[in-house]
Amino acid sequence: MGHTHTQLEQFVIPARSGSLIGSGNYYVTVGLGSPKKELSLIFDTGSDLTWTQCEPCARYCYNQKEPLFDPLKSSTYYNISCTSTLCTQLSSATGNEPGCSATKACIYGIQYGDSSFSIGYFAKETLTVSSSDVVSNFLFGCGQNNRGLFGATAGLLGLGRHSISFVQQTAQKYRKIFSYCLPSTSSYAGFLKFGGDGSSAGKVQYTPLVSVGDSFYGLDFTGISVGGTRLPISSSVFSAGSSIIDSGTVITRLPPGAYGPLRDAFRRGMSKYPRGNSLSILDTCYDLSGYEVVSSPR
Repeated sequence: MGHTHTQLEQFVIPARSGSLIGSGNYYVTVGLGSPKKELSLIFDTGSDLTWTQCEPCARYCYNQKEPLFDPLKSSTYYNISCTSTLCTQLSSATGNEPGCSATKACIYGIQYGDSSFSIGYFAKETLTVSSSDVVSNFLFGCGQNNRGLFGATAGLLGLGRHSISFVQQTAQKYRKIFSYCLPSTSSYAGFLKFGGDGSSAGKVQYTPLVSVGDSFYGLDFTGISVGGTRLPISSSVFSAGSSIIDSGTVITRLPPGAYGPLRDAFRRGMSKYPRGNSLSILDTCYDLSGYEVVSSPR
């Protein structure tokens, strides 16, 4: 039992709201390359591949708050060969077969549910997550064709369950233990923590996580309540499958059998407020421009 006194590896970095940089997601700032260049990445429990925009931009690149990462200016960057077994992992991690460049470099392509995408070279690089925590030979995507709703961040930090995710690549050091606390406003910072013993201080409620496929963390719903009243939703709606916990998705989505009763109950609780126009899939909107205080059902 002598190992109980061993210092457990851990790091904690600030997690910030992306609202001030045009994103509905939350991001952390890490260092990439040698010498390191600071980059803001959305941390995403719903995907595995970490990627950042890179020079040169081959087709599309969106505006980001830091300069694009230039692999030619890093002494520790190198491309993965398209004949490597590392390259073949991409098909299960991204849902797309990897490509091969004229120089036999592995090319990745990933598309997300909102049609955002990134395409570029699959590579290894030095990732610095804190002053004392450096990950050598970190697998990531160096994106030269990127488009989508990423705000002014440089890309994504993949925290899924697949072997190429940050969680799995650092499993030996941080033992696949991580947690995060999301800031309530853009004025404050939350945190993203890796490692430690996984314990929490204060009153914490726990619920079991379930595995969904090879990459996702899931949660089993048992019911939904509005204003303290359980909604009449058939148990078969929830037993059909687990919900995915996805920090990289802004809007919670429910199957029609659960969404309909929830929407109707919310509308009844908001009946004294004027309705606004629907927006895309958002069919329950309100015009609250004339109100300083709004009371909404919980």
